[in-house]
Amino acid sequence: MLALSTGMRQGELLALKWEDIDLEGGRLRVRRALTHADKAFVLGAPKTKNSRRTIRLTKGTVSALQAHLARQLEEIEDMGSLYQSGGLIFATETGTTINPSNLRNRSFRPLLKRAGLRPIRFHDLRHTCATLLHSKNVNPKVVSEMLGHTSISITLDIYSHLLPDMQEKAVEALEKMLS
Repeated sequence: MLALSTGMRQGELLALKWEDIDLEGGRLRVRRALTHADKAFVLGAPKTKNSRRTIRLTKGTVSALQAHLARQLEEIEDMGSLYQSGGLIFATETGTTINPSNLRNRSFRPLLKRAGLRPIRFHDLRHTCATLLHSKNVNPKVVSEMLGHTSISITLDIYSHLLPDMQEKAVEALEKMLS
């Protein structure tokens, strides 16, 4: 839900901590990313300067995060001293970082199968978010900022296949206004 509604990169999601989220205000801050270095996964700086950003959350996403937090607190209590609290939103049963391939293979793919959906890449959630925003005529600059792209031109280059349909809508709007 969070990946689909924010367009965050997998590494950004896996590095997200509860201190980064304001559930009451409905926003989160991207401040770090899970990266692979020296044969280990570590929390480090995001991909680019623009990757450090604040993203507004939908009410449904806030509700899902609140439910997730409640479940996680129960799991922490059950694990007791075995839990290594690093404040991660998405963590293993013992509180450590999730290996991205485990997220895809043990969580994401089975979730798609249970939902009766065709297999997709985890990164496709990011593309779907951007596509949905573009289809609702959200300003490309806003989409670019949400995705953490270095510039709007990157966003437009990646999603330019959506523009022909948007141009048709623009012409229809002009027709209505000018007729």
